[in-house]
Amino acid sequence: MRTEGVLAGLDPEQRTAVTAPAGPVCILAGAGTGKTRAITHRIAYRTLSGEISPRHVLAVTFTARAAAEMRARLTALGTAGVQARTFHAAALRQVRYFAPRLLEGRQMPELMESKVRVVGLAAAKAGLRTDRAAARDLAGEIEWAKSSLVEPGEYLVAAAKAMREPPFEPARVAEVFAAYESLKRRQGVIDFEDMLRAAVWGIEEHPDVAEQIRAQYRHFVVDEYQDVNPLQQRLLGAWLGGRDDLTVVGDASQTIYSFTGATSAYLIDFPRQRRDAVVVRLVRDYRSTPQVVGLANAVIRQARGTEAKLRLELVGQRPPGPEPELKIFPDEPGEALAVARRCRELIAAGTPASEIAVLFRTNAQSEAYEEALAEAEVPYVVRGAERFFERAEVRQAMVALRAAVRSVPGETPLVEAVVEALAATGWNRNQPPPGGAAREQWEALAALVTLAEEYAAEPEILPIGEAGRIQRDVSLSTFNDELARRAEQQHAPTVAGVTLASLHSAKGLEWDAVFLVGLADGTLPTTYAKTAEQLEEERRLLYVGVTRARHLLWLSYGQSRAPGGRARRPCRFLPQLERSTSRERTPVDGSRKPDRRPIRVSSCRICGATLLAGADRKLGRCPTCPSDLDEDLHERLQVWRASTAAELKVPAYVVFTDATLVAVAERRPTGPAELLAIAGIGPRKLGQYGDAVFALVAGASPDDLAPKNFGN
Repeated sequence: MRTEGVLAGLDPEQRTAVTAPAGPVCILAGAGTGKTRAITHRIAYRTLSGEISPRHVLAVTFTARAAAEMRARLTALGTAGVQARTFHAAALRQVRYFAPRLLEGRQMPELMESKVRVVGLAAAKAGLRTDRAAARDLAGEIEWAKSSLVEPGEYLVAAAKAMREPPFEPARVAEVFAAYESLKRRQGVIDFEDMLRAAVWGIEEHPDVAEQIRAQYRHFVVDEYQDVNPLQQRLLGAWLGGRDDLTVVGDASQTIYSFTGATSAYLIDFPRQRRDAVVVRLVRDYRSTPQVVGLANAVIRQARGTEAKLRLELVGQRPPGPEPELKIFPDEPGEALAVARRCRELIAAGTPASEIAVLFRTNAQSEAYEEALAEAEVPYVVRGAERFFERAEVRQAMVALRAAVRSVPGETPLVEAVVEALAATGWNRNQPPPGGAAREQWEALAALVTLAEEYAAEPEILPIGEAGRIQRDVSLSTFNDELARRAEQQHAPTVAGVTLASLHSAKGLEWDAVFLVGLADGTLPTTYAKTAEQLEEERRLLYVGVTRARHLLWLSYGQSRAPGGRARRPCRFLPQLERSTSRERTPVDGSRKPDRRPIRVSSCRICGATLLAGADRKLGRCPTCPSDLDEDLHERLQVWRASTAAELKVPAYVVFTDATLVAVAERRPTGPAELLAIAGIGPRKLGQYGDAVFALVAGASPDDLAPKNFGN
C-alpha cells in the first residue's frame, strides 16, 4: 500500500495527526473518534514513506486485545514488524532477554499471576485475619502503592496525601506491605510491578542494556495515555532516554482508573512539558448516533477540575437514531426484569445478543441481571468474572481438540474437525440448551467454532522471499497452536451472549444497544466518592458508559433496592431529562405494567446536543444552532392565529405560543406525528388546529381557511 492509500478516508483532523512531523505529538481523541485508526495510520504513513523502519517502532497499550487489534490493523496497512504490546508484555520480553546479563547468570524469578495468595500469607504474618475478598482489597492497595513508586516505609504518608481509604488501618496495611515484599523475596517470585521496575533498573543502571534497547526502539506510540501510572511513565522515560519521537493519544474525560494509580497528569502536562509538541483534537464521533453523542456531551459539559480543561465537545457523524430513554422502576428487581424482557425483544427483532450490553457501577449488581436473563432464557456473558480460556468447559474443549489431532483424518476440513472434536465433550452444534447458565457454556464452545471458521476463511499470507508467497496451513494442529497463542495472550473470541459488565471493565468496548442500570445516587456516584475529585471521576464513569452505545441507549434506576425499601434519588450527573419516560408502576395485583408517560431525552435536530430548556425542546434545536425559519409561513401562521383567537375570544397564546409558531415555521410538519413531536402540542390541539396548520404549511393563505367551530 502506498502512502496515498493510508491517507484515503481520513478526516482533516486525523490526517493532521497522521502526517505530523517527527517529534512529540499529542492526540486528544474523544470516544468513537477513530484514535486507533489515527495512530496505526500514522505509523504506516511514516514507515511506508521511508521515514522510519517498522522494527524500530514500539507501540504500547493497556490490554492484550487492544495490542492484537493494533497489530492486525498495521499488517492490513502493509506495515508488518511493528512491536505492539502492553506495558507489561514489553517489559517482560526485555527482562527475560537481558536476564542472563542483569542477574549474572541466575535464573529469572517466577512471575506471579496474582498477589492474593501471598498477600493473604503476609496479612496472617502481620496478625490480620482476612478472607479472600479482604486479601484482594489489600492486594489492590499494594498494587496502587507500587505503581505510584511508594515503598512500604513511605506508605503511611503517601496514603494520607492521596486521601486513600485502605481496607484496614494504614499502619496495618504498611505492615502487610512490608511482609508481602519479604515473603516474595524468600519464595523467589516477583509481581508485575517488580517486573516493570526491573525493566527500568536494567536501563537506568546498565548503560549497555540501555544502548541496545534504545538502538532497537527509536519511535514510540502510547495509547490511552490518560491511564499511565508513575511506574509506567518512569519506564517510558527510560525507553526514550531523552529523545522526543513520541506520539501519545488519550482522552482526559475517560480518566476512570485513579484508584489504581493511573493519572491524566502526564497527558494534561504533555504540551507544557514539550513546548514544540503538535496537539491534535479528534472530535468527530463515528461510533454513536447524534442522540447518544448529545447526551454524552450534556453529561461531561458540567465537569469541573483538572481533566475538564481538556474536555472535548463531540460532533456526531452517524445518521440520527432513537432518543436515549430514562426508565424509572419501583425497585431493582423490577428494573432487572424489564431489562431482561427488552433484551429478549431486541434479540427477537434481529439484534445479535453479542451486540447488547448491560453495564453497572459495581460487580455486586450483576447477580440480579444474571437471574433475570436466565429466567427470560437470554444467553449472557459476565465480563471480568472469569477469563475465557480459564473456563472449565473451554479447557476441556482444548484438551479434546488436541486429542482429535490423532483421531481425526488429516484431510478433514478444519471446521468439521473442530465440531467433531467438541461433540466428544457432549456439545451439540444444532441444539443450544435453554436457560441462561447452560446456554452461556454452549455459547463459549460455539465461539471456538466461529474462531475456526474465521481462521479457515482468511488464512494469513506469508512472504517467502522475492520468488513468491505461500498460504498458511489451516489444519487442526495449527489451529490448536493458534488457540494456545491466544490463551497465552488472553485474546479471547467474542461469545454470543448479552454482556454483563462493570463500567470500568467496559471501557474500550462498544455495542449496538447499551443498558446503563442502577443510576441512583449512592450507587453512581458511589457513597465512597466524597471529595470533589472522586465525584468528578464518577461523572466520567457515566460518560464512559454513555459513549459505549452505538445506537440504542437505555438509562434506568430502581427507586429502592428492594420492594418497599427506602426511596433513592436519580444519579445527580444525569441531565434534567424531559419527563416523557415510561415510569414502571406496580398495580395492586402485583403485575408490572408501564405507565404510558414516555420520558425521553430531547436532542437538537441540527447538532444532536441534549436539550434541557423548555424553549429549546419546543424548537428542537440549540439556541446557538442556525434557524431554518420559513419567514413567509411564520407570517401566515401569525395572521391565522390572530383570527382564530379572535373567533374563540381567547388570547393568542392560548391557541399557540410564539415559540410554538416559530417551531412550526422551522420544522414545517406535514402529518400528525410530526406536529405531535413539537413540545406543547398534544392530541387535543392536533384535533383542533391540525388541519389548518397542515394547510398553511402546504402554502394556503389564512384567508382561504374555512372558519371552524373549535369548541372548548
